[in-house]
Formats: sequence, structure tokens, C-alpha cells
Amino acid sequence: MSGTAEVAEVEIRGEMNDRYDEILSSDAIAFIADLHRSFDEQRRRLLKMRVERQKRFDAGELPDFLAETRHVRESDWTVAPIPAPLLDRRVEITGPVDRKMVINALNSGARVFMADFEDATAPTWQNQVEGQINLKDRWDGKIDFTDPASGKKYRLGPDPAVLLVRPRGWHLPENHLLVDGEPVSGALFDFGLYMFHNARKALAAGAGPYFYLPKLEGHLEARLWNDVFVHAQDALGLPNGTARATILIETLPAAFEMDEILWELKDHIVGLNCGRWDYIFSFIKRLRNNPDYLLPDRGQVVMGEAFLRAYSLRLIKTCHRRGAFAMGGMAAQIPNRRDPEANEIALAKVKADKEREAGNGHDGTWVAHPDLVPVAMEVFDRLMPGSNQLDNLREDVSVGQAELLEVHKGTRTETGVRENIRVGVQYIEAWLRGKGAVPLYNLMEDAATAEISRAQIWQQLRHGASLEDGRTVTPELFRMTLDDEMVKVRAELTPEVYDAGRFPEAIALFRDMSMSETFEEFLTVPAYRLIA
Repeated sequence: MSGTAEVAEVEIRGEMNDRYDEILSSDAIAFIADLHRSFDEQRRRLLKMRVERQKRFDAGELPDFLAETRHVRESDWTVAPIPAPLLDRRVEITGPVDRKMVINALNSGARVFMADFEDATAPTWQNQVEGQINLKDRWDGKIDFTDPASGKKYRLGPDPAVLLVRPRGWHLPENHLLVDGEPVSGALFDFGLYMFHNARKALAAGAGPYFYLPKLEGHLEARLWNDVFVHAQDALGLPNGTARATILIETLPAAFEMDEILWELKDHIVGLNCGRWDYIFSFIKRLRNNPDYLLPDRGQVVMGEAFLRAYSLRLIKTCHRRGAFAMGGMAAQIPNRRDPEANEIALAKVKADKEREAGNGHDGTWVAHPDLVPVAMEVFDRLMPGSNQLDNLREDVSVGQAELLEVHKGTRTETGVRENIRVGVQYIEAWLRGKGAVPLYNLMEDAATAEISRAQIWQQLRHGASLEDGRTVTPELFRMTLDDEMVKVRAELTPEVYDAGRFPEAIALFRDMSMSETFEEFLTVPAYRLIA
């Protein structure tokens, strides 16, 4: 049953289930409506600026550092001091906001848990509102869970991880809440509800309202977030600088504006993070019409080489110069306890990845599974004896435009095409069923996986890319391979499971987006229309 909030010109179009009224109270909805009316026009204008910049990239312009902000890059300044609870972030675990996950992640032994309303959560109305209930219960001291199947009880331990929250990006709407007849921004919905209900409680507990902010394309989008923070703090009677953010550098344009992003949020920012998977997607997306930037198979686009290595090193140098943390990226491997050999290989990959990060100067890293917390912790304890590496300035690093655009060497293969199809379609199908974090072939995948998969195939079709065996990626080859892979997936999952899912919709969406004449900015936008 949907309802109308007791706030002028506001309509709730989602069902009001048990306890939803706690989260969607009149005061909370009025707070969201105020954010919408204050900032939605600016948000929409910035999204239009993305489109205009893409037209220039499509015409041959390459991303570069901004001449008009040279003074920001070249002058000396630092961000505000980092709050005590965030001074040691050596291992962070991320995951969706379902109740069991929240408890397990907070109890995992990681220093930080990023509760993800974004790429690891399919944004159904139920997922978003019940996730807010779970986080409210965490600060109210009453989060527990009993597994209905096993009867196992889950409760918060004595030393939970510091909680950070990732709202959706600026591009996604929340179609279940209308203000003045328009859907509110998913970002403002997620941020606003958490801030309204929990900021004071988190402060009283010795922490604060801490956030991870995704998908920014540049410093003007960071400025918008800073304006939102200031406005929200004023509305709630909180001092400026109460809310703190780590920004994910996961788009190609943002890599050229790291200093500027830190500057715009300098009273509220604590660091930047290497969002490696979305960064690969953004590299493909922004340079998609330039055949010089065709990438090899996804598995060959690794952090230790080419543009990924350059951007991670520049991030470390930039952050430490400004007194901000430089966070490493995700270890997506899932431990396999039933296969000791495969498990050993996976853990070795994680260890090597974390040794690279800690050795380069990162202040911490991400994992997707509790079993990986000890692996990452051992590496950072060994290579980072202090709380962080802010004193490692990496003045030896010199990374410019050429390094940030260096393409990885490697091959394009039929195996790579098949993997993109198999993983991309299965992820979309799970997403349509409300699952945002999906275990596939011993990796925990989120929306970035499907984005890379369909973007890479789109780019290969666009430019008639050659495979290692001499064949060209054509629409006929793609359709034939798609059909073949879906037969295999159906057999792999069993016909009963496959036929009960949403594969026809997932296949159609993946196929149409891969073969479209124009490139859709985010697959989650048309996919959202199938679940909202």
C-alpha cells in the first residue's frame, strides 16, 4: 500500500510495510523534500554537463588537467584534520545493507564497514528502506537477526567496525518518492535519511555521519556534495565539518581533478579511494569512440600496469600531499573452502594485491568477504606499522596525461567475449531479482562488472575489433556467442533455476545495450525501470 506523506506536494509511491513509518516519518520526508528543492536543479545541470563533455570526447578531445584550476593544484593547502575514528582504516569490508550482512560485516574484524546502498544493492524500494531500518537499529543498539532456516542468532559484537554509508550516485532517481511531482535523487534520498536519523546518535557514540560518495565526474560535482553537507548540517543544527566523506575516484575525468575534488570538500573530506572496477568501465565509456583505446580482455587489465597503476600512484601522492587518506581497491575473490587448491590460489592473489597497495603507500584497502579480512590485515600490519601512511609523500611519482591514458597491453579473445556475456547477463538477472552483490565464478561481483562487460562488447562491435585468432567481433558473432553461452548457463544452473529467473529480460537488456547505436551512460538506469 502506498501513501501520501504529511508534507505538502510530496507523494510516497512505495508500499508502507512494517516499520517503514519510522524511516519515512513526516519530519524525515520534509528533510528530503528540502534537499530536493534546494539541490535538484543543480544536480540536473551537472548531469547535462557530463553529456556535453562526452560530445567533446567523442569528437576526439582527450581528458586532461583543467587550466582554470591550475592554482588549486599548485598551491599548498591541506584538508581538515581527520576524526579519530577514521585515523586507522587499514582494512575495510563492503557489502549490501541486508540485516545479516550488516551484522556480520560490523563483526568481521575490519576497521571499517561500508554499508552500500549503491552498486552492491539492487535499488528496490524494499532494499533501500529496510537498509535504512537496519542502520538505524545499529545506532539504536538493537540490531539482531535470527536466521529463519537455521535458527542461528546474529548480534552485534563488542568492537564493531566504524560505519560508513555509500548512497547512490547523482544519476539515479528514487521513483517511489515524488516531490512537486518529480522523483527525488537516489543520492539525496539515501544520504538524507541516514543523516536525519543517525547523525546525532553516531556522534553520541563517539563516531559521526561518515560517507563514501560514488561516481563523481569532477570537482563541480564534489562542490554540490559539499553544499548538501553544509545545508544538511545547518538544518539539523550540527557544526560544519560534522559529516565526513571519502570520495571514490572511479571515473576517468575525476582522475584529472583529484586536487580540485579534495579542495571543494576540504572541510568534510578524509580521503580518496581507487574504485578500480568502475574506473575501468569509465575508461571504456569516456573513450569509447576512439579506436586507439580498445582494451584487452578484462582479466588482463590489472592494477600494477598502465593507466590503472598510474592513477593509483597519483592518487596516493595527491592525497598525502593534502593530508588525506589514499584508500586501495577491492579484493573481490571469494574463499572456496570446498576446494583447497582454488582457495590457496585466491588467497595468494589477494595477498599479492594488498602487498602492492601497502608497498605503494595506500592507507588501507577493501575486501568483499569476512574470510579475507585476516589476509589483508596481516599484510597491512606487516607493511604499515603505523595507523596510516600520510607521511609517505611519494614525491618520486610523476604521472601526467600520457600515463593516465596508457592502454594495457594484451589480447582480445573469444574467451574474453564469452566471459563478458556469461558474467554480465547473470549479474543483471540477479540484480532484477533484487540482488546487488552476486557471487559468480569465485568472485563477488557488483554492478561495475556488468557495466564493464557490456561496455567492452559495445566498443568491440563499434570498432570491429580483432580477436587473437584473427576473427572480427561482429553482431553475428556476438548473437551466436550469446545464445551459446545462455545454453551453457541454463545447464550450469539447472533448467528449473534458470527458467524461474528473469533471464529473458536480462538477456534482452544486455543484448540491446551492447548492440545499440548509442551508448547508454549506465545500465542501471533502464534496468531500474524494470524493478521500480
